[in-house]
Amino acid sequence: MAKVGRITLGSQGLKVSAQGLGCMGMSAQYGPPKPDEEMIKLIHHAVYSGVTLFDTSDIYGPHTNEILLGKALKGEIREKVELATKFGVTADEKMEVRGDPAFVRAACEASLKRLDIDCIDLYYLHRIDTRVPIEITVAVKLHEYNSFLADSTIVSLVFCYLFLNKLFASVPDLFLVIRKMAELKKLVEEGKIKYVGLCEASPATIRRAHAVLPITAVQLEWSLWSRDVEEEIVPTCRELGIGIVAYSPLGRGFFSSGLKIVDSISNDDFRKHLPRFQPENLEHNKTMFERVNEMAAKKGCTSGQLALAWVHHQGKDVCPIPGTTKMENFNQNIGALSVKLSPEEMAELESIASADAVKGDRYGGSVPTWMDSDTPPLSSWKAE
Repeated sequence: MAKVGRITLGSQGLKVSAQGLGCMGMSAQYGPPKPDEEMIKLIHHAVYSGVTLFDTSDIYGPHTNEILLGKALKGEIREKVELATKFGVTADEKMEVRGDPAFVRAACEASLKRLDIDCIDLYYLHRIDTRVPIEITVAVKLHEYNSFLADSTIVSLVFCYLFLNKLFASVPDLFLVIRKMAELKKLVEEGKIKYVGLCEASPATIRRAHAVLPITAVQLEWSLWSRDVEEEIVPTCRELGIGIVAYSPLGRGFFSSGLKIVDSISNDDFRKHLPRFQPENLEHNKTMFERVNEMAAKKGCTSGQLALAWVHHQGKDVCPIPGTTKMENFNQNIGALSVKLSPEEMAELESIASADAVKGDRYGGSVPTWMDSDTPPLSSWKAE
């Protein structure tokens, strides 16, 4: 089995395995929940194989995926891993996106309890609440902010940010930012979170959040058939020293199975409703799979390994987190780390994965994405 190396994710000091494990499908979205005993064995196998970054969310299940990870990563094994979870979507029928400070704190404390831990290694805002300025979602109200004012570095950073972006008209707005600094920052100070991340965030939202609280990682969908992030989001992250966590790097299983994936999708699998998996679009998209599969055969690897290797070759600041519920698939995914691609092969894959090669949106408007993630200016927020 390929050796799983370590990378530094972002510029804040977080070290993780070069490939992580997305755990959503163990409990939700991809058909019925899988037996806990089997999934715990898979998680332990992942750790012993060198994978240490595990990705979950409070909305997966909802809640049951966090509980599963809590069971699997008890005791000494907890010290060997980096546990990432997310908040920001309510678990009721409304599935409402929320980023107000009270919700941030309640969500974090509930996740800590379900995971049975004292501190979350990487805590993401799962989706952006576009009703709340991003500074408020990541901000904390410091009751004793006079000492905070003494930190000239932070004050200068905030002031320069406000000035350069021309978001505010007067100096009082600066003090509003200071008084309402990160709710997530407060949780970091309390030792409940080590690092903070964003999911599906636009370049502008990333910049605004990072200006008031250093963002360690941005999680985004990045694969051969989801490359829209390359134009602005990836360069923004690299400019700011933010790590990139690529979810669905296998196109939700498409690059592993091709058209055969249709036969394995049950009625309660959410892919059944995604535009790219509709029969008329799959018929078009199969050409991409066939070309990737043909290239993989020449290299002596699987189509999934080739597609995953392409993501790995995007840079040392990128950590893909393919998900699976099967040991065999996990081992194949690890094998992608041994697949080396020349510049010519990278160029060939990118020509295969051109914008017109894919038919159908990622979500079809049913789920918010980075395109819907810009938030109001901080000056619009009425402090409580």
